[in-house]
Amino acid sequence: MKIRIRSNSLRFRLTRSEVEQFAREGMYKEKTPIGEEALTYVLQRSMEPEMKATLHNNIITLSVPEQLADDWTSTDRVGFDCSEGPLYLLVEKDFTCLENVAEDQSDNYPNPLANKQ
Repeated sequence: MKIRIRSNSLRFRLTRSEVEQFAREGMYKEKTPIGEEALTYVLQRSMEPEMKATLHNNIITLSVPEQLADDWTSTDRVGFDCSEGPLYLLVEKDFTCLENVAEDQSDNYPNPLANKQ
């Protein structure tokens, strides 16, 4: 799972296997060590009616309503977003890049624009 934090936006991008695990378990998380601590980021299925992000003890949790999570994981839907006050939240499936990059993209979704080049 990749996260991008920019100004007042938070974006989560998940590969195929990560989306599958989220569908099965209702949660997907990763941890990035930073010095003596770590930043943990979590995508969590929730009973709440709206998406919500929280930050507590170096853990960013993005809660996703169950129906939205189920729709996203069981269809071709690429992503979903919302604004929570000044914070913009986006969750999407991670597509392969159209240009060569050094990172492993073998688990990414096929890019629909790849055939148009």
